[in-house]
Parts: sequence; structure tokens; C-alpha cells
Amino acid sequence: MGQPEGEARAALLAWIAGGPAPERSLQRAAVKDSLAELAARAPGRSVEVRVPPFGAVQCVDGPRHTRGTPPNVVETDARTWLGLAFGRLSWADAVASGAVRASGARAGAIADHLPVT
Repeated sequence: MGQPEGEARAALLAWIAGGPAPERSLQRAAVKDSLAELAARAPGRSVEVRVPPFGAVQCVDGPRHTRGTPPNVVETDARTWLGLAFGRLSWADAVASGAVRASGARAGAIADHLPVT
């Protein structure tokens, strides 16, 4: 990531709180790592979590999706996702503000696995 771990975390937390954006490589690494942790904590393929342009994972146990657009999708930007992943933003607030787009009956199940860091 180019920065010591403590400095990287501090830069990410400052950004989540409304500060300047850290290096794109740091954003990408943090999103990918937190999505991988979510998938490890909530194995399955019934919900797809998308954080464009950095990554997407399928997670949460339940009916498996194999073709086309999944019926249960969560999509958000990197800053919002990291706010959720770090526990600095609640699922309810993110959905209510429109920062998280959640579709499908099972999409909200990821809230049970947050925060992940």
C-alpha cells in the first residue's frame, strides 16, 4: 500500500469522515481486503456485493445464483463501503441516504456481518 499500516488506516478513517481521498491504490487494497473478509465471514452465493470499480464478491448462504443479474445485489461507492466495513456508518443510515443500493429480499443480510475490520 505504500504507507505503514497505522498511517494507511488513519488516512482511510479520515476519508470516511469526510477528509481528503487517500491514494487510489490504498482505496483499492482496502476495498478488496474488506470484501474478501466479508466473503470469508459470510460464505455463500446468494448476495452479490459490488463496490465499483474496485471489486465484487458473492456471499451469504442461501439460494445460489449462476446466470444473469443476481436477484440480491448490494452496490455502493468505495467511501461508503469502507464506512460500513470499518463500523463508522450504519447499514440503516447508508440505505436510507441512498448511498447503498440494496435490491432483493436477502440483500440486507450482509448487515449481520458488518463491520468486517
